[in-house]
Amino acid sequence: MDLPRGMKDFENDEIQKIEFIREKFLSTSNIFGFQLMEPSPIELMSVIEAKSGPTIRDDVYFFNDKGDREVSLRFDFTVGLTRYATEQKSMKLPAKISAFGGVWRYDEPQKGRYRFFHQWNIETFGNLNVEHDAELVEFTSRFFDNLKLQNISIDINHRKLVESYINHVFESNDTTLLHDIFRAVDKVQKKSKDEILQEYKQKGHSPEKLEKILEFSNLKGIPSEIEKNFDTSSLDGWNELCTLYESLKNRGVVNIRINFGIVRGLDYYSGIVFEAFDTTSDLGALVGGGRYDSLPKVFGRDDLGATGVAGGVERIILRLDEQGISCIPTNDTISVLYVNDELKSDAINCVSKLRKLGISVNIDLTAKSLKKQMEISSGSKFSIIFAPKEFAEKNVVLRNMIDKTEKQISLDELVTDTKSVLNL
Repeated sequence: MDLPRGMKDFENDEIQKIEFIREKFLSTSNIFGFQLMEPSPIELMSVIEAKSGPTIRDDVYFFNDKGDREVSLRFDFTVGLTRYATEQKSMKLPAKISAFGGVWRYDEPQKGRYRFFHQWNIETFGNLNVEHDAELVEFTSRFFDNLKLQNISIDINHRKLVESYINHVFESNDTTLLHDIFRAVDKVQKKSKDEILQEYKQKGHSPEKLEKILEFSNLKGIPSEIEKNFDTSSLDGWNELCTLYESLKNRGVVNIRINFGIVRGLDYYSGIVFEAFDTTSDLGALVGGGRYDSLPKVFGRDDLGATGVAGGVERIILRLDEQGISCIPTNDTISVLYVNDELKSDAINCVSKLRKLGISVNIDLTAKSLKKQMEISSGSKFSIIFAPKEFAEKNVVLRNMIDKTEKQISLDELVTDTKSVLNL
């Protein structure tokens, strides 16, 4: 039986990797003071469209429920968290919220992302300033540190800065034009200059003007480097971007650079934006975020600023695997084996006692041969063998499955001082 396109089953090893990242995420978010919640997995379509407009229908799973309401599976956490925050009139501000779970997107499956995947997210709501944006970038850097991922670069920018330059080059303040060119800039990380020029020439845009924008989008570096190569004095948001850079240096975040090509594709971003990359990979952004003060306004809160960041879990797992970083816990499982059926009941009794102590224990319940049981237990740390001669003296055989050594131990000692006996 086939699954719908873009869907997959998650097996044990992958689930353990997801749980590993979840654990690191929750511990990091706790250190930074973020409170965990999970917004509803189903939203009204009108709420989803409030964030991204009617074109979002191409990218989400939506349907009519039994009440003939048009609803959508959540495609990220930002919409749900923002809807929630705007409804909490008595919520203490700034409010710092985190989320971790599954999201659905009806887009083209790609490396590291199916149509159902896992995402982590943190958001801050309130009367915000640059330091709140800096805290999210700092969080991102520390989170990757906790995962022990190497070669991570965090690129920062300001949407208003790019907006002011686009308006200058195109001599227009037209919002539709602006958003269209923003999408062109967003493609700089993914497509060649010629591909973008050809695509947007067909849309009727001036290749000469667009080429200026693309050249601008390739500017990267620290503030002093950029100021040497470009006159930033007329760019909106430049001073704020420099303030962010200095704040991050003060926080000990050194893996940062300004990148004029980072705009984030979604139209609701309104200020500072950033993305994180593995510089040794062509996988694309591992993390994306920024300021989106306009979204709470859509939900009726003019008094609420917002900034957030999210990352794809499966994509991070790919980088952990490629860097050889283990995120599956060592196998401390114990297997209990028995030589004959007469010893099966005593073996099961031992298993139950060990499990009550919180120890992971496997046992074959189908009375396979000892040889078969041994094969099944090959991945265990130890095997405890119930054998007639030893059991008659209230002993069992303890076999180390790594170095293949064996010794007899007292059954009573095994169940009363288990962790010491098994070196757990």
